[in-house]
Amino acid sequence: MSDFKNEYCMHTHTCGELRASDNGVSVTLCGWAWHTRDHGGLIFVDLRDRFGYTQIVVDPDCVSAEDFSAAEHLSREDVITVKGKVRLRGEDAVNPDMETGEIEVLASELKVLNKSQTPPFSIEDGIETDETTRMKWRYLDIRRPEMFKHLKLRHEVVTALRGALNKRAFIEVETPILANSTPEGARDYIVPSRPNPGTFYALPQSPQQFKQMLMAGGIERYYQIAKCFRDEDLRADRQPEFTQLDVEMSFVDQNDVMTMAEDVLKEALSVAGIELETPLPRMPYDEAMARFGCDRPDVRFGMELHDITDIVKDSNFKVFASVAKSGGIVKAINCKGAGDWSRGDVEKLADIAADNGAKGMAWIAFTTSGEEKSPIIKFFNDEEFASLKREMEVEPGDLLLFAADKPAVANAVLSALRLHMADRLGIDKGEHKFLWVVDFPAFKQDEETGKYAAEHHPFTHVAEQDLDKIESDPLSCKSYAYDIVMDGFELGGGSIRIHNSEEQRRVLRLFGLTDEEIDERFGHMLRALEHGCPPHGGIALGLDRLIMLLSGTDSIRDVIAFPKTSSASDPMTGAPNEVSSRQLKEVSLKLA
Repeated sequence: MSDFKNEYCMHTHTCGELRASDNGVSVTLCGWAWHTRDHGGLIFVDLRDRFGYTQIVVDPDCVSAEDFSAAEHLSREDVITVKGKVRLRGEDAVNPDMETGEIEVLASELKVLNKSQTPPFSIEDGIETDETTRMKWRYLDIRRPEMFKHLKLRHEVVTALRGALNKRAFIEVETPILANSTPEGARDYIVPSRPNPGTFYALPQSPQQFKQMLMAGGIERYYQIAKCFRDEDLRADRQPEFTQLDVEMSFVDQNDVMTMAEDVLKEALSVAGIELETPLPRMPYDEAMARFGCDRPDVRFGMELHDITDIVKDSNFKVFASVAKSGGIVKAINCKGAGDWSRGDVEKLADIAADNGAKGMAWIAFTTSGEEKSPIIKFFNDEEFASLKREMEVEPGDLLLFAADKPAVANAVLSALRLHMADRLGIDKGEHKFLWVVDFPAFKQDEETGKYAAEHHPFTHVAEQDLDKIESDPLSCKSYAYDIVMDGFELGGGSIRIHNSEEQRRVLRLFGLTDEEIDERFGHMLRALEHGCPPHGGIALGLDRLIMLLSGTDSIRDVIAFPKTSSASDPMTGAPNEVSSRQLKEVSLKLA
């Protein structure tokens, strides 16, 4: 039953709410003609709206000749309005698969409000239409029940998030879309300024600076359902414009922000039928990398990474031994159930390893019949091989996959292989799993240029015990940063911010900025920190990704009303499109 209030509209009821208890009631319904059937002079119409379906019976003895003719010539997706009386279906005509399957409406009037051309695909669930076609005709795609269900869930979760924050004394504040360009880790979308030739705005990758300004302004508890923009390569869980729940708080430490986020998320997830058990587990960054090879571990299944460097460092397998001696690591995963794969199938996995930076991929198969197959077994002595099997808990039917390289590469390779093999082997991942990843490094270093950058963003507070190492040993510095992970996806991330101008200058200098450049690009922030800015921190949750996971779909494009394709284009509107030479001239631009 819907809670739709039938006021301010043409109809008295929705197509999903009539039941046997409404027998004899006179109704007016509006919607789209989904299916029509001519049964020997009686015309049956399945009328659809966002709430469901109702069967309409058009009897030539009960309607005018004009209305019956209109029913005879109905096409799919014609928009109609029907007046009539609810009646019970016969026992043999009850449809248990429809919520309204016990009743039908005998029409007394049927009017066509608008004719429809033949749609390019069926307006129903489970269609096999390619995504580009669906996006070109998105307004038709949205009519499908599963698409509407996704958008309705998004609305309900956002409403619950707002309610949970409102009752905790948070204030919703909008921040600018046209802003200045700042280093956030991805390319900015830039917008030329007509009144200021040669200058540009940047669309915000997040409201980071503005929410910190709000804390300096004494707001203390802020949130926003914020639009963010990043010009980066797209994938199933990434869009050029996306939405996040942005939250910031003053006079807090890391535990305060994380506890708040858990409490708010728990309330919001309850509308999706998920009972979140809090407090959530916390996993240090170093542990996540060691066990899962990434900082967003999917802990719904095992197949964890094992460091076997000490076992193989003195082996005759030169690839492993040389990596171990040069300061790299050798790690492995045990893919239980893949031991009988053909050699060809196993070696195809090397493509995944190569895509993640590996120069090759070693493997050992232990078949269910007891055979041990691999070109590398001969390089291990009995003690080394026994230690390897013991560490990897080998059983018949297992397949070991190895990565030997720098820690970052070895972890990335096995992390990707772990996720791929879990899907290939059909591992049951069970219910949703959440956790926090904490104790992130403050900084990272580009191997080619040697330049330092922020692991999260340049406004993240360095751990107190590491403040004296910012200049002398930056890669050993930890930070007050934290990510919340759901089912192997980063659901959100946040940090305690720098609220001291001197620490902020030190961090920006580490990145190679001069004091003059710092003042030019971040002078407004430094001035705010120098005028009594309180300790503060926050978190941002990716709404699109959250709804994707709750909906059980594998693409955020399914939970965004009007998304972009993987090439950042919109097949429906034609965006991005060319602009006229006059428009370019007005903003002092000329195409190369």
